[in-house]
Amino acid sequence: MFKRIIGAVFIVFMFIGGFNMSYAKTTKWDKTFPKSEKVNITKVEFTNRYGIKLAGDLYVPKSYKGETKLPAIAISGPFGAVKEQASGLYAQTLAEKGFVTLAFDPSYTGESKGKPRNVASPDINTEDFSAAVDFLSNSTYVNPDKIGILGICGFGGFAINAAAMDTRIKATVASTMYDMTRVSAKGYNDSIDEKARYELKETLNKQRTEDYKNGSFAKAPGLPKTLTGKEPLFVKQYWEYYKTPRGFHKRSINSNGNWNMTSSLSLMNMPILAYSNEIKNPVLVIHGEIAHSRYFGEDAFKKLKGDNKQLLIVKGANHVDLYDNLEKIPFDKIEKFYKQYLK
Repeated sequence: MFKRIIGAVFIVFMFIGGFNMSYAKTTKWDKTFPKSEKVNITKVEFTNRYGIKLAGDLYVPKSYKGETKLPAIAISGPFGAVKEQASGLYAQTLAEKGFVTLAFDPSYTGESKGKPRNVASPDINTEDFSAAVDFLSNSTYVNPDKIGILGICGFGGFAINAAAMDTRIKATVASTMYDMTRVSAKGYNDSIDEKARYELKETLNKQRTEDYKNGSFAKAPGLPKTLTGKEPLFVKQYWEYYKTPRGFHKRSINSNGNWNMTSSLSLMNMPILAYSNEIKNPVLVIHGEIAHSRYFGEDAFKKLKGDNKQLLIVKGANHVDLYDNLEKIPFDKIEKFYKQYLK
């Protein structure tokens, strides 16, 4: 029984300061989506409040002539992905619609710095969004009073958490969101009870002792190299995105690596969204009708207050459809939302 609980929790980890600017050294296209001819892209770096240097791609509409400063959106996610995957697609598409956008790799992942690698933190990953706002607020392209954020999958939850803390964020979109702290502590559909959670913590803390003794960090299970056909449907859907040419990227944890096994400890112990009911600025929660994760978005929405909060359920869409399926991602609704609230 306990082995099944351990396995269920570790499935979660399968997938899911100052600033300076550095220019791309190469024109080679390294994204999982086609390049648009309507935007200019610049490699940038900025530092969060913990001193970790983050890497991002800044997308600016080619039509922009500097006549006025533009609204901007910082984008990250999914959990375990990199900016060359879904967040970059969102950033490029919204830049085509007139926004300055910043797709960035979270701390400890992708091209961003921080050691050990492949670690998640509810505090630091929330801070990453605020650091992106720091950067955009000081950009010559951006109106600092018109900055929004967008989080995908696990970073949808961190985005709402950031909006509860950072009043500079004027509009927030959470797409196909996970609450990573809830699923880490309680499993899918809250199936793990207190006793099982304690046993899981015992196992992970024993692993910490071993990691220290070994001078290295044990890896959590990742997506399989091949499918057996016996996997849950949502695991197959993740695999079809991360492990095939559709979404594979060599720097993505979910495509080509593993989370640090003990990374889940802080997620289990520090629930996010504690003050999301105090968010005054607008929030748009988007989820797929048939997504296994839909309950995260609906429950997060229920906690929000005010008449500027919206829930959009996309008919026929599963969780991964909202990563890259241009027939399912409601970019027209997202554009309308940001233009209304970042005007």
